[in-house]
Amino acid sequence: MNVFNTLNIPAANAICYSGFREGQQPGGVYPNYHEIKEDLEILSSSWKYLRLYDCDKHAQTVLEVIQKENFDFKIMLGAYIVAEMNNFGCPWGGGIYSEEELQENRIKNQNQIEKLINWANTYSDIIFSTSVGNEACVDWTDHYVPVDRVVEFVKMVKQNTKQPVTFCENYVPWLTKLKPLTEVVDFISIHTYPVWEYKHIHESLEYTKQNYYAVANTYPNIPVVITEAGWATNSNGKGIHPENVSEENQKIYYNDLITWSTQEKILTFFFEAFDENWKGSSEPLEPEKHWGLFKIDRTPKLVMQNETITQKINV
Repeated sequence: MNVFNTLNIPAANAICYSGFREGQQPGGVYPNYHEIKEDLEILSSSWKYLRLYDCDKHAQTVLEVIQKENFDFKIMLGAYIVAEMNNFGCPWGGGIYSEEELQENRIKNQNQIEKLINWANTYSDIIFSTSVGNEACVDWTDHYVPVDRVVEFVKMVKQNTKQPVTFCENYVPWLTKLKPLTEVVDFISIHTYPVWEYKHIHESLEYTKQNYYAVANTYPNIPVVITEAGWATNSNGKGIHPENVSEENQKIYYNDLITWSTQEKILTFFFEAFDENWKGSSEPLEPEKHWGLFKIDRTPKLVMQNETITQKINV
């Protein structure tokens, strides 16, 4: 299936974008207009589609900069929904909340969905699709939301906006528990991370293909987009073997992934544009901090050095 044609959008490169710099983080200091503009100037030569995770101050600034500076970007805008149910199986113990907290979260989520609808309509010329959540149904999540509630969110957004609606999740739940969601979304969005599943770089693309086609073949009439796929460049050994990550391996995976997804006409958001030091633990080599194609200071990693980034896709 040609995903671009199905979604009625031009074929082009896509990347996940979170612009938090050193000393910045969600809920704290946010990147300002100038910093966002600088980031978008870096990204504008090689990517057309950006994925944003949340209807927060960061996303609002991104939308304002694109509009005022006339950048040629189209946005997949997400609403970040938080736990509405305890997940006692979260491996790091972060999925447990009081009933009062869960009730507050239900109100927060409703507000997030309403904001997503509002922004999708306000910036309808920039936002090409919306997502009602991110990794909120997978077994290990610390912000678990029941599937039937996510279905409600999809229906609500579809009734009040014109853009295609999805939900972004690890590939595994799409094969089982998310079947009710496939009946209401306009397209399926999967995440695939071979390195998190202890795959060697030489197994990486084949494993991503297996993940993708497991879902695509299960739902042959629904477009499937890859909204996260990437390769870390550092690890402290927690969750990812240090010998499996490097800038050299990131370059191999990036080039292989883009070549394959271009040939197969699959919209694929590479994870991610810039390193994010606020993520994970305080350990400098925490892998969550090191997925960017560019470092936290915006200098390019190996894959982005001394070469033209994969040219615009022609389909």
